[in-house]
Amino acid sequence: MNYFYPLKPTDTLHTHFAYNKVMKAMRLHVPVPAERSPLKSDRVPIPRPGPGQVRIKVALCGVCRTDLHTVEGEIHPPGLPITPGHQVVGTIDARGQGVKDLQKGQRVGVPWLHSACGAFTGFHVDGGYAPYMLADVRYVLPLPASLSDEQAAPLLCAGIVGYRSLRKADIQPGEHVGLFGFGGSAHLCIQVLRYWGCPVSVFTRELGHQEHARELGAAWAGTAGQHPDRPLDRAVIFAPAGGLVVRALDLIRPGGTVAINAIHMSDIPRFSYESIYGERTLRSVANATYRDGQEFLALAVEAGIRATVNLYPLAEANLALQDLKASRFNGEAVLQVAA
Repeated sequence: MNYFYPLKPTDTLHTHFAYNKVMKAMRLHVPVPAERSPLKSDRVPIPRPGPGQVRIKVALCGVCRTDLHTVEGEIHPPGLPITPGHQVVGTIDARGQGVKDLQKGQRVGVPWLHSACGAFTGFHVDGGYAPYMLADVRYVLPLPASLSDEQAAPLLCAGIVGYRSLRKADIQPGEHVGLFGFGGSAHLCIQVLRYWGCPVSVFTRELGHQEHARELGAAWAGTAGQHPDRPLDRAVIFAPAGGLVVRALDLIRPGGTVAINAIHMSDIPRFSYESIYGERTLRSVANATYRDGQEFLALAVEAGIRATVNLYPLAEANLALQDLKASRFNGEAVLQVAA
């Protein structure tokens, strides 16, 4: 069991299990296409927190495209089996030695960043597709009381990383911003942009997503082959299609910025120097910091951001991943974990 995957060769594997209690977790043993239901329901011990850790009783867990990349083998966890899930909302159920700042019963969120040494939730350590999980107390996010569990879950990755992408795109209030792809992250980002007074153009091939974008205030929505009536100042790419990078560069003005919000993307096609000439900037977004999480949760409350949520029981995690892959819903899928 790899509830604590060693983070470097010198680390020791410290696992603390309550051996008299077990839970059912949805776990990945072998990456296969989502259509083949890669996650299996396993009976595993309920973990016991070690020093500096808390145990979270999971209420809800968002389903991220990174989870899809993981289960299909496009990105590779350092060890299997693994329990995915890194948009976790729950309450602290137990505390390890030395934990003082967070209290039992406190409602918290667990994001992608497990620790600042390069470990990620649901990838290096087991995540929230399970009734209980462990978290490093230094990176757990206390949740504002005004955010319901259902609304908080999508904010913990789609929201936080999306917010970082907006910052990395150098967006100024009032600028014309293009969003390429319109899923879990983009449908939150457009609300931030509208709060900043930015007109937004959305590029997506899904007609349902185009309509969703217009409902959330997009000034224009169409496919990547179309174009709005004026150049973009900035652009953020959410869809993992490398060809969109070239298209976004062609649509932004000189001096504009394109930020790529993707942990995995198909190859970027060869493009001419003219596409980036004029002091245009192309930038990737790798992950998000703890401070990004603090800032975004405060902004979400201030701006009244509302996630479009599609609920699935934990046992239907494979279906949620299949529906995500096929773009069968707007917004984000969220697993109901607590009974």
